[in-house]
Amino acid sequence: MIPNSHRDVALLWMLLFSLPFVGGATCYRQTVPVAQLPPPEVFKGLPSVDELAEVMNRTDAINQLASNSVTLEVPSMSNVPRLSATLAVDRPRNFRMQAKMPIMLGSGLDMGSNQEGFWFQVPEGMGQTLYHTTHEQFRRRPLRSILPVEPTWVGDALGLVHLDKAEVVEGALLRTDGKLEIRTMVQMSDGLYSRVCIIEPTAGYVTDQMLYGANGKMIAASSGSKHRYYEDFKCALPHQVQIRLLPDAGPPLELKLEIGNYVVNQLLSNDPQMFAMPAGASKVSELGGSGPPGEMNFGAAPRPAI
Repeated sequence: MIPNSHRDVALLWMLLFSLPFVGGATCYRQTVPVAQLPPPEVFKGLPSVDELAEVMNRTDAINQLASNSVTLEVPSMSNVPRLSATLAVDRPRNFRMQAKMPIMLGSGLDMGSNQEGFWFQVPEGMGQTLYHTTHEQFRRRPLRSILPVEPTWVGDALGLVHLDKAEVVEGALLRTDGKLEIRTMVQMSDGLYSRVCIIEPTAGYVTDQMLYGANGKMIAASSGSKHRYYEDFKCALPHQVQIRLLPDAGPPLELKLEIGNYVVNQLLSNDPQMFAMPAGASKVSELGGSGPPGEMNFGAAPRPAI
């Protein structure tokens, strides 16, 4: 059974929804073959901040990602089975991921985002429960006890990291393990946060990230592996990602994603309702809202829930 506590549902949704967000634009379609050459060497020594930013920000050219070969595991929740999923991302805020459940557990998970807000629909009992809020409401009333980071931050976990040189406060430094490290200060809705990126020293892609709150406490971390090089974009992306969130209340939440193949800068469907919040759930709950549950209905499609 999928966990039905308010905190676990919100945390699981936030992780799933947030991962694939990217920036930039182009119109090229690319599928990733099974065999991959390693990323080429771009640094022969310690790079400057300008050199590091040029390489890290190559992922800005990726605007859309789609995959029908995603596997999801939640190691910190033993009652959540291994799931297969599909995803579609269209910058800046459009996202949809649908995960299939084993037959005995009923219908699957549906999570997504559009320009107005984000949602997570989960089977509970004999029906479906839809959790949702707007982007603006989340900015005004961040739920740090439930969501330790703003949802779009976790998109960096897929290696799609943009480095703003104006935010750099330390680095690039050579670590004792041979990797590079750079630290930035990021303005969040409730204060100044510190982000540490750990970078492969010759190919220049991000392998790990840690985010610290204004009080210096680590609130999120990610680690990427099984990187594949995308020749047309001169960058590498991880196809295995592990994430750990440390909310103010409750235990840490861990998530593992494996992505088989991507289609880059093209979606796999032309469905005009792809990024519409589903309608027809038997129960609706507004996350962090002050009004009654179900008060909002942003972008809802006039059709039954998937």
